[in-house]
Amino acid sequence: MTDRALPASATHRMPRGASIVIMIVAIAALACVPMLPNYYIRIVDSLLIYILLGMGLNIVIGYAGLLDLGYVAFYAVGAYSYALLASPQLGLHLPFLMILPISALLGGLAGILLGIPVLRLRGDYLAIVTLGFGEIIRVVINNADTLTNGPKGITRIDKPDIFGLVLGTPGAIYWLLLVVTLIVAVLVWRLEKSIIGKAWAAIREDQDAARGVGIDTVRVKLAAFSISAMIGAVTGSIFSAFQRFVSPESFSFQESVLIVLMIVIGGIGNILGVVVGAAVLLLLPEMLRGVDQWRILCLGLLMIVLIMVRPQGLVPRSFGPERLFGGLFKG
Repeated sequence: MTDRALPASATHRMPRGASIVIMIVAIAALACVPMLPNYYIRIVDSLLIYILLGMGLNIVIGYAGLLDLGYVAFYAVGAYSYALLASPQLGLHLPFLMILPISALLGGLAGILLGIPVLRLRGDYLAIVTLGFGEIIRVVINNADTLTNGPKGITRIDKPDIFGLVLGTPGAIYWLLLVVTLIVAVLVWRLEKSIIGKAWAAIREDQDAARGVGIDTVRVKLAAFSISAMIGAVTGSIFSAFQRFVSPESFSFQESVLIVLMIVIGGIGNILGVVVGAAVLLLLPEMLRGVDQWRILCLGLLMIVLIMVRPQGLVPRSFGPERLFGGLFKG
């Protein structure tokens, strides 16, 4: 008798019981967040915002292998889209659900506009151009006084309203962010497993070979930039509604670097890695508030140690959602 060979993915799944326990613990933890004081809920809200940004940028860096240092520009496009369309700045007060697709459309357009001139660039040259794009957007926002109110920012932004329900508290914003995060996570994971995801992987490994086997690298790269930008813009709109104030200082180069660090430390090309990286870089500074004078130094040393010890990230690419929760769907 010969044993039947199991699929490779099946041999790496966690046991069904472990997957069920992890799922129950995760649901219980997420359900308990609104019971916390507002200060901690706002921290979780910020964490979810950065997880969304990390998942968006991970499409370009982790899946397609393109280094983008100007991702914060798409974040700014979405934030100012909501701020201008839902505040006294232009006298418009459009509904939140109407602005979200507008932000996504503008973000996708911005992603295509960035993608077209950088299609032939790689490595350091691509990083420099995307960095310049991010700074251009910030400088334009900072100097367009009549439209964006310049460095003073836009205030009195409307609270998000969904079918008559006003989300005016950190707890209400948390549920909105949680739903959007789960939707985006499923979307990104499905994209990774789709034909276009395999094309991104081919470009990441060897762009010339991918072109040689018939992959339209131009369209595939533009798809990566546009989808990534749409996620960033939608996140920016939610951030604007959450803070009810936006200014150019919120979209500096440091923000782009922070998002890249989340991906690198957590694990490039892995949704779970994005979550872990965001948790490390956002929660650790809060935990180190008792040593304010040494907080940045401690955080910097920790990042150096993590990158040296785990150059592939805290969560390797092979340990994805299908491995963590795959046991739930075994036949």
